[in-house]
Amino acid sequence: MTAWIDQALWCLDRQQAVVLISVASVRGSAPREAGAKMLVSAGHQWLTIGGGQLEWQATHLAREHLQRGDQPDRWVRDMPLAASLGQCCGGLVTLLFEQLRETDRSWLQQARDRLRGQESFEREVGIGGPGLEPWVRLQESAAASHPRNRFQASRLLDPNDARGCPVLTEPLIPDALHVVVFGAGHVGHALVNILGTLPCRVTWVDARDDLFPDSVAPNVAIEATDTPEAIIDQAPPGGCYLIMTHDHALDQHLCEQLMKRGDAAYVGLIGSATKWHKFQQRFTARGIPPERHALITCPIGEPGIEGKQPAVIAVAVAAQLMRLRTRLMHQDAAPASADIALAH
Repeated sequence: MTAWIDQALWCLDRQQAVVLISVASVRGSAPREAGAKMLVSAGHQWLTIGGGQLEWQATHLAREHLQRGDQPDRWVRDMPLAASLGQCCGGLVTLLFEQLRETDRSWLQQARDRLRGQESFEREVGIGGPGLEPWVRLQESAAASHPRNRFQASRLLDPNDARGCPVLTEPLIPDALHVVVFGAGHVGHALVNILGTLPCRVTWVDARDDLFPDSVAPNVAIEATDTPEAIIDQAPPGGCYLIMTHDHALDQHLCEQLMKRGDAAYVGLIGSATKWHKFQQRFTARGIPPERHALITCPIGEPGIEGKQPAVIAVAVAAQLMRLRTRLMHQDAAPASADIALAH
C-alpha cells in the first residue's frame, strides 16, 4: 500500500521532479481499478495504471507538464479508451495528475507512517481554481475503517464539497491480508520475495538471524526470535500463516499453537502427503480432534501447479493466498460503486 508513497519520497529526496497519476474513476471496462497509481519523471516511470495507450498517453501528458510547467500542479483528465485511445476495453477512465513538490513531503510522510501503523484515513485533494490554490489534506474517516471497506483502499469518492472547485477524497486503508512466514530457508526466501510485490503485510520469522537478507520490501517485517510461538500469540485474528521451518518438531509445535487459536484465515504447512499423514497421527494421539486438523492446508500451493523448485512452490503458494484475498474481498466489499463524481 505504501509503494507509491515510498517512491514519491525517494524522488523528493533526490530533487527529481515527478508527477503522481491516479485512476480517479472508471466507467465500463478498464485495465486497472480506481485508485491505481503510477509515478512519472522526465526519464523514468514507476508502478502502472494498466499499460497500453492509456499509460502511454498519461506518461506523455505528465512529461509535457514537467517540461512546460504552465498549468496547476493538480488537474484531472478524462481518457475515453475506445474513442481516443483505440483500446478494446471501451470504458472511460478519469485520471488525477499531481506534480509533487517539497511542500508535499509532510503529508506523504504522515500517510506512510499511518498506513504502516495500520491506521485508516482519507486523503482529500482539492484541484484548485480561480483564486484558490490546490491542496492535499489527511483527515479521519469512520467510513474508511468500516469492515466492509477493508479491501477497498483504492476507492475514490465524492465528498460533495461546495468550495467551488473539484475535490476528491481517497480512503487509504492498510493492507488487510497479514501473512506470517515461519522459516528463512530457500522456499521462505522465494515466497517473501514474491509477497513483497503483492498487496499484503508480511512478518518473516526465524531464529537464524544470519539467513535474512540485508534489505526487504517495505511491506515485510523481520522477526529474528527463538520463541516463534510468541508471534502467534501476539498476532491479530484472521491472519495467514505459512509454516516452512527446517525443523519438523517445530513445524508440529506451530501447527498445534495455531489449532488452539482456531481463528486463522489460512494455515499452510510445507511438506508431502506422507508428512501430513504422520502429523495427523501425532495430533490425534495428543487428543486433537480431526476437525481441528482441517484448519491446516498441506501440501500447500494452488492445485495444478507442479514442481518442487523453491520458486515454483512460492508462486503456487502466493497464488493460493491471492485467491483467498479475492474471496475475502468479494465477501466483505461494500455494495457501492468504486467510481467517483467530481464536485464542482
